[in-house]
Amino acid sequence: MTPRPAPASGRPDVLVVGAGVVGAACALAAARAGLRVTVVDRGPVAGGTTSGGEGNLLVSDKPPGPELDLALLSLRAWRDVAAHLSDGSGLPAGGFELEPKGGLVVAESARALPALSALAARQRGAGVEAVEVPADRLHDHERHLAPGLAGGMFYPQDSQVQPMLAAARMLAGARALGATLRTGVEVTGMLRDGARVVGVRTPDGDLPAGAVVNAAGTWGGVVADLAGVRVPVLPRRGVILVTAPVPVLVRHKVYAAEYVADVASDNADLESSAVVEGTPAGTILVGASRERVGFDPAMPVHVVRRLAAQAVRLFPVLADVPLLRTYRGFRPYCPDHLPVVGADPRAPGLLHACGHEGAGIGLAAGTGLVLAQVLTGAVPDLDLTPFRPERFEEAAA
Repeated sequence: MTPRPAPASGRPDVLVVGAGVVGAACALAAARAGLRVTVVDRGPVAGGTTSGGEGNLLVSDKPPGPELDLALLSLRAWRDVAAHLSDGSGLPAGGFELEPKGGLVVAESARALPALSALAARQRGAGVEAVEVPADRLHDHERHLAPGLAGGMFYPQDSQVQPMLAAARMLAGARALGATLRTGVEVTGMLRDGARVVGVRTPDGDLPAGAVVNAAGTWGGVVADLAGVRVPVLPRRGVILVTAPVPVLVRHKVYAAEYVADVASDNADLESSAVVEGTPAGTILVGASRERVGFDPAMPVHVVRRLAAQAVRLFPVLADVPLLRTYRGFRPYCPDHLPVVGADPRAPGLLHACGHEGAGIGLAAGTGLVLAQVLTGAVPDLDLTPFRPERFEEAAA
């Protein structure tokens, strides 16, 4: 990758607000499309939502519709990003642990099987690979699973990345193409040329740009406010458990069928269902919980205990595995559970890439791809109408 010389004017074609995995994906895609890019973040790289995620690239938990379409596009885009970043570097899987490990969704009781099978049938019609696994074959996939489970569904396309590595590697790739990264820079306002957004204001001075991408994660609504537009992005707290390194106990991403309902739920109270997976480092990650508590930074011990108990119910062998640490993050969600992706007609020059909730890492590469296409005037690979920023005002009207 040959670095692009900085433009004489110092004015980038696009300024990305946010150095998490979504912002990094937008920056890399735009740089690969030939645009001059600057990325700013008030904190460090991957210091927000990205640092509190598992790294899921899932299609198994999404019913047919716009989000699943974006997820399928994003899976292809992630493979392309990995190939691009690995080219000549000697780093496997892009240097961010891209693992096409597959997902196993299990039904703990026979009552859950019909809904699981019906969802899989609909997903197949949308391009998802789903293979039914009868109860007596579950242990062929995961030999440490609890006995007595009713059956399951295997999704070969489900994958995994290390999210902080992914963000760092994509930003490094963008910088190799001439992009500029500025951390510790807070955006406090928008520059305007009439109605058009033409850059941002910061305490260190104005940063003009041809366009601005709002990839600020849970703070996406705040950044939108600076442009005078409403994008209702809110935080939803989630907790992850990390075990001590162990020999391989879990080969795939494994979760109970109830997780799908939790993802789509509007309930503000605590919801949790075990998602269990191993990592290349030998640790095992256990999620996932969801609760609307604002930006409360507390580590809820009752949630840790609940997740641990649910994980042991799926994998009894984990009862004797020490817990190494826990961490929590805030997933940026919108009321209709769809992200906000695309140009904002209420503020020309402003584009959004936020509100992905717990699927942001999985949807990041696809989001970056379609925004780069919008920025260069190409027809996006996906119809962005369902993700349009102004849809909430339309609904209210």
